[in-house]
Amino acid sequence: MKFLIDECLHTTLVDVARDHGHEANHINYLGLSGETDWGLMPLIVADDYTFVTNNARDFRKLYAKEALHPGLLLIVPQVLPARQRVLFAALLESVAAEEFLINEVIEISFEGEMAVVSRYNLSANSDL
Repeated sequence: MKFLIDECLHTTLVDVARDHGHEANHINYLGLSGETDWGLMPLIVADDYTFVTNNARDFRKLYAKEALHPGLLLIVPQVLPARQRVLFAALLESVAAEEFLINEVIEISFEGEMAVVSRYNLSANSDL
């Protein structure tokens, strides 16, 4: 898979993705810091990036308008970079056997001290 990491998450998540055998880039590395969420969507879709963000509320809305998208990974809790890396690695392990996440959203959050992964379809064609 090919990941694009949002600026709200640490740049070291690029290394985590690469360590798991994936291609990855960060918004900051592309010179897109400060770009609006809706301004990022054409790049995400055109370049088949699976987007990784902490901004669940805004990107759920944007992805729900897309008929076809390459997937969205949400690291829901706002945590320090070391914890972001652990959560992202857990997400990557949960999709290790897959090539694509077409129209899927995968979220990782906490219930108490336990990390919980949830997965669902989200597109302009879905019922959500």
